[in-house]
Amino acid sequence: MAGSRHRGPQARVRSLFCALLLSLSRFAEGDGMGGDPAAAGAAGTAAAPPHRRFEYKYSFKGPHLVQSDGTVPFWAHAGNAIPSSDQIRIAPSLKSQRGSVWTKTKAAFENWEVEVTFRVTGRGRIGADGLAVWYTENQGLEGPVFGSADMWNGVGIFFDSFDNDGKKNNPAIVIIGNNGQIHYDHQNDGASQALASCQRDFRNKPYPVRAKITYYQKTLTVMVNNGFTPDKNDYEFCAKVDNMVIPPQGHFGISAATGGLADDHDVLSFLTFQLTEPGKEPPTPDKEISEKEKEKYQEEFEHFQQELDKKKEEFQKGHPDLQGHPADEIFESVGDRELRQIFEGQNRIHLEIKQLNRQLDMILDEQRRYVSSLTEEISKRGAGIPGQHGQITQQEMDTVVNTQHEILRQVNEMKNSMSDTVRLVSGLQHPGSAGGVYESTQHFNDIKEHLHIVKRDIDHLVQRNTDSARSSCQKILLTTIFLCVHHVFCLVTFTSRLLTFSEACIPTVSVQYYENDFQVVCNLRNLFLACCTVCKFSSDGMS
Repeated sequence: MAGSRHRGPQARVRSLFCALLLSLSRFAEGDGMGGDPAAAGAAGTAAAPPHRRFEYKYSFKGPHLVQSDGTVPFWAHAGNAIPSSDQIRIAPSLKSQRGSVWTKTKAAFENWEVEVTFRVTGRGRIGADGLAVWYTENQGLEGPVFGSADMWNGVGIFFDSFDNDGKKNNPAIVIIGNNGQIHYDHQNDGASQALASCQRDFRNKPYPVRAKITYYQKTLTVMVNNGFTPDKNDYEFCAKVDNMVIPPQGHFGISAATGGLADDHDVLSFLTFQLTEPGKEPPTPDKEISEKEKEKYQEEFEHFQQELDKKKEEFQKGHPDLQGHPADEIFESVGDRELRQIFEGQNRIHLEIKQLNRQLDMILDEQRRYVSSLTEEISKRGAGIPGQHGQITQQEMDTVVNTQHEILRQVNEMKNSMSDTVRLVSGLQHPGSAGGVYESTQHFNDIKEHLHIVKRDIDHLVQRNTDSARSSCQKILLTTIFLCVHHVFCLVTFTSRLLTFSEACIPTVSVQYYENDFQVVCNLRNLFLACCTVCKFSSDGMS
């Protein structure tokens, strides 16, 4: 029993040790430390990116996209497509429009990548129909599938704007393949034929939308830049199709169409790259161009060279004075042309500034003439006696006239008050004071006569100031001083006699009498204040 107990723990230790060694060996194989070198090499090869080569014959990009005859080099356009210098409008924003552009020659690339930059813009919240990028065995110049032919042999990537099936899953990007024997289900947006899709809104974006379509090792991948940022490399995954079989040779194309609703479908660039797997030798230009094409290009070059020589001879015949000069002096270089353009632009700016300066001088002269004429007119209307200092304006003369009218109104009010007082005193009868009544009545008649004289003088003065605006401020000053002194004297005399008469003769009506006296005094005070205003104004004008 003892021996068996001793062997039991040893057996458990050995089993644990074996398990530890086994786990270490598996760990070493897992991280490549002693694994299969071939497997490690295969893993490194799969991680390396493919080699990209730009293919200019299957690409276009602005500016100077269109030639003088309106065609795009190496491309053919059809339908309502409108090429311009910086883009191609595949379909304009009109109803029922179709257009497309296709490469003239077939591409024989085992692996390729296409980068398309486009804009889809419209006024409505919903647009139609959409745009499609193609790789097909034959050109589909016109047709019902986004402006291209139906039953194509190849693959189409559809940027579908309109929701035909009413499932509210548009705008969407759909990948649909065809072997040339299937009709496209346009009413259902090809839902049953789609190999992969994603929902992306590509209409009315602030920046152009970019799509990167890669066919590499029989796998088609679509990446999309949604156009929200100016970053050209801000792509996000959209869709992927494995084991995709396409024709070994085919045409690249892009088409668009509109329906009842319409958008502008503009393609800014279409860049094609041939991909080569790592470890394989990339194609060289010598292998790409055949001898027949070389001879063709050489003939074109010689033809252009002959035309250039002919043009030079015609120029020399037409300009004999330039013969013998170096070519550098006859034909300007790029730098000289840029400097000349800058100099001409600065000269035009200088001429425009001089023209503006002349116009400003004319405007200033006119303003000076207007100000001078206005000043002379004001001086004529508001001038005093010629040769005197302190001439007053028309506004100041109007103020004098208004003040004199106010004096006349105060005098008339005082006259009415005095008339009421005289009428009241004349109607009183007191037996023992006939002589006092007679003296008071005579005094009131004297005051009335003086008031009539003052009124006549003021009316005469107002009439003279109205007929002629050139009256002397000195006369106005003397007249107003005289009026003030005279009315103050009358006020004192009248008040003293009125008090004596009221206390001696008519004590029974003293209250009513003093009320009339108070009204007369108030009128005289107002008259005095008005005269003081005229005196102050006249003194300011004389100064």
